[in-house]
Amino acid sequence: MNVAALALVCVWAASLSPVQTQDMGQGVFYSDLGVVVMAVDAVVANRKLDKPYVMLMLYMGTSGGTSIKIKREDVTMIYNGQEYKMPTVKELNSSYNGGQNDWTLYERSGKESLILSRMRYWRYQTGTDFFPLLSRNITAVGEGSMAGDLGFRTRLYFKNPGFKKGDQIVIQVKDHANPEQSGSCAVKFE
Repeated sequence: MNVAALALVCVWAASLSPVQTQDMGQGVFYSDLGVVVMAVDAVVANRKLDKPYVMLMLYMGTSGGTSIKIKREDVTMIYNGQEYKMPTVKELNSSYNGGQNDWTLYERSGKESLILSRMRYWRYQTGTDFFPLLSRNITAVGEGSMAGDLGFRTRLYFKNPGFKKGDQIVIQVKDHANPEQSGSCAVKFE
C-alpha cells in the first residue's frame, strides 16, 4: 500500500471512531489514548445539570515520561459539535456562588471508580487549582504541570449551554508549547 493510500485509510479510520473512553461508573470516565492520560469525574455535574455553570473534576497525568504544561485556555469542552472555553475565575466568581457547595458535594461522593482507573498511579499537587475556593488555602494557577508520576488535579467549570441527562461532551486538553501532545475524554451525563 502506498503512503498516500495509507494516510487516507488512517484519516478515514480516525473519523469513524469517537473518543475512546472507559465508563468507570459513578460518573467517572477514563481515557489513556493521548499523551495526556485523564479521568473526568462528573458526579457534581450529574446532580446539578440545571445550574448556570457545571463543575467537573479533572485528573491528568502523562504517558511515556513526557513533561507537559496545560494552560487553562488549552482546556476545552466539545458539546453538540461546538467548542466551549472555560470562564475566567473573575467571571465565575461574579456570576456563580455555588463553588463551595460543589466542592462539598464532590468531597462527599464516592471515589471508588476513580481508584479503579490508572489515575491512582500519579501523585497530585495540592493547593493549586484553575478555580480556587476562596474559603480554602488554594492558589489560583493558570497552568498545570505534569511529568513522570506527578499529575495535576483541578476543577473545571463550563457555562451550561442547556445540558440534559444522556448528553455527551468531550473534554480536550493540549500542551501549550506542543499542541500535538494532547488528550481527550468523553463524558456522558447520567
